[in-house]
Amino acid sequence: MALSPNDQQVNPREQTRLKAGAVGFVGVLLMAVANAAPITAMSFNTPIAVGYGNGIGASAGFLFATIVLTIFAIGYVAMARYITTAGAFYGFISHGLGQVWGMASGILAAVAYIIFEASLIGGFSYFASEYVLKPYGINLSWMIIAIIGIVVIGVLTYYSITLAVAVLGITLICEVVLLLALGITVLFKGGPDGFMFGEIVPPQNAFVSLQENAFGTGVAAGVAAIGIFFAFWSWVGFETTAVYGEESKNPKRNVPIATLVAVVGLGLFYTFMAWMVVVGNGAAKSVEISAGAAPVDLWLGLVDANLGGVMVLIYKILLVIGSFACAMAFHNAASRYIYALGRETASGFLRRTIGSVNPKHGSPAIASIVQSVITLVLCLAFLLFTNVYIEGEAVPELIPYVNVYGLLALIGTAMILIVQTITSVAVIWYFWVKKVKKGNVITTMLCPIVGAAGMLYALSLLWNNRQFAAGLAADSLVFQLMPVYVIGLLVIGFGYALWLRSKRPDLYAEIGRTTLEEAHERV
Repeated sequence: MALSPNDQQVNPREQTRLKAGAVGFVGVLLMAVANAAPITAMSFNTPIAVGYGNGIGASAGFLFATIVLTIFAIGYVAMARYITTAGAFYGFISHGLGQVWGMASGILAAVAYIIFEASLIGGFSYFASEYVLKPYGINLSWMIIAIIGIVVIGVLTYYSITLAVAVLGITLICEVVLLLALGITVLFKGGPDGFMFGEIVPPQNAFVSLQENAFGTGVAAGVAAIGIFFAFWSWVGFETTAVYGEESKNPKRNVPIATLVAVVGLGLFYTFMAWMVVVGNGAAKSVEISAGAAPVDLWLGLVDANLGGVMVLIYKILLVIGSFACAMAFHNAASRYIYALGRETASGFLRRTIGSVNPKHGSPAIASIVQSVITLVLCLAFLLFTNVYIEGEAVPELIPYVNVYGLLALIGTAMILIVQTITSVAVIWYFWVKKVKKGNVITTMLCPIVGAAGMLYALSLLWNNRQFAAGLAADSLVFQLMPVYVIGLLVIGFGYALWLRSKRPDLYAEIGRTTLEEAHERV
């Protein structure tokens, strides 16, 4: 374990570290893409964009988000080439803006990833219950399914990360192949209105509201900003490539490349599939289905028409498995944040537990168990203390989808967008204010500026349309307190860092500073 060069050289106590070289380029890439959950993003976010946002221009929203996030990622990976740490955002910001900002941002990022797992467990349990089991007469509580998912993820992630990579890789490949097969059939068969490339794909269509491009369907007008925000939402998780830097082979090379491939690859895939699903259904039908009672039928109906009824069942199963895989990917990211914070900012018992690794598997085993317990507690809290009401009637079966999946994803996305904005500023500070390394004007100055502007834009879309984004949960106290969570976590982070600086300068000096240098063993 070595310290990276910085303006405050420190010598932290000997600490255990994650298993170096455990995963290669493909493994890092698979985990990042699994975090983004392509089949989940396409199945649920695209219908919202088409039915309530920019209409048939939803594909353009994905293309616009691709451009912005690629620019952000260029600045992000510039930092990853010099700093390799399980803390990712936390480590980058600590080196760029200092330990106080690093601590606050680290806590915010950690909480975001922690609640993302619970969010996806909610989606997984809901769709397993409603779409796979109930049609066959099997009525199983979503909470039982959630507990099964949490336990299985806990077991899989306890062992070496290579096991998680294998599971994620298989599920990810299956869902991508199925979606691509659907897209290719549409590409060859066409649709009732033709390919409508000019009205759908070019980025300017992302800013056209539903009423203006819905081909006179009569559906209530949507807001283009909704489509753009849900496009940005679909990428959350790609940035976790840096979280696996300590465990990857040749991280200074693999992490930056995997990050850019994930962003651009997902972007092109999302853009293509959102275009094809509108082409396959036709403009008017796409909007009508997406704004109807069963928006997922935008995809299921097209799968049935182009690939057959058997593939509809497979699609539903992959939708459930994809949500599970995404939950496991976020579990991995969250447990590594907990581990990174534990090994650097805690002492005594906490450092020896959550800040340690399993000596046999090289995994953050205790941090992983803590993450599983938190996820279980969150799901139980939503089950016991919340409900969903439609026209005054309680609909408890919607709790896992509307409250657990929807609200936690919304809150976590806001937190990640804030941390990404701070990270862009940290990149500029690291290269141009502190001048720790020599920076390229385009990659370490202009791209972070544009990236920060893009994140702030996405945040403004979220804030201005937060009531709609929350849907049936808009009146929930959990949702209304969202600003309190964000501000409160930042205040806690700032306060704790300042307390450490005053009372425990040895621990303060370690905040975000434990990184791995490129060594001969990392090949």
